[in-house]
Amino acid sequence: MPKTCDVVVLLSGTGSNLQALIDSTRTGDSPARIAAVISNRADAYGLQRASDAGIDTRALDHKAFEGREAFDAALIELIDAFNPKLVVLAGFMRILSAGFVRHYQGRLLNIHPSLLPKYKGLHTHERALEAGDTEHGCSVHFVTEELDGGPLVVQAVIPVELQDSPQSLAQRVHVQEHLIYPMAVRWFAEGRLALGEQGALLDGQLLAASGHLIRN
Repeated sequence: MPKTCDVVVLLSGTGSNLQALIDSTRTGDSPARIAAVISNRADAYGLQRASDAGIDTRALDHKAFEGREAFDAALIELIDAFNPKLVVLAGFMRILSAGFVRHYQGRLLNIHPSLLPKYKGLHTHERALEAGDTEHGCSVHFVTEELDGGPLVVQAVIPVELQDSPQSLAQRVHVQEHLIYPMAVRWFAEGRLALGEQGALLDGQLLAASGHLIRN
């Protein structure tokens, strides 16, 4: 079995993806271990989820810093105190500085509620419906300096139903997020997933531009 892979999770909200990660790392055979959960909001419910699971929590208020770089420097110091092999963004509502991204290059993952490169940024479900898309989904990717633009690891695809609203679509996408994020974290923890010069590598093989595709 691979050595334990310590993970730090960053979040700003309720932490539903965090809960999926906690549940998946408690299966007994997962090499991933969540060492700490850090939020820029002290009232984020995700911190309570972590505390309930016996995981270290920290809050670092971005409003206490003069700019993004100063906040990110303090955040790096906080993260590195836990010496993680992987940093996971789980609804962390901050645009990260280039210095932060470079510091964690190849060990920083994010999940996004669209089939990237479509619909970077916010309001992805509304935009998919407005465009008349027949498919929608979510993506896990390595983080680079381009917002929501890093190499894709895995995507889950679902059909858009005629009666879908942004809320119903979001609900169904969340179900897929809670499956593919733990999968990607486990791959990394097992040493199967890495960032290469040309893109994401799984078991030493370059993944397609769309990442590992799962259709539902």
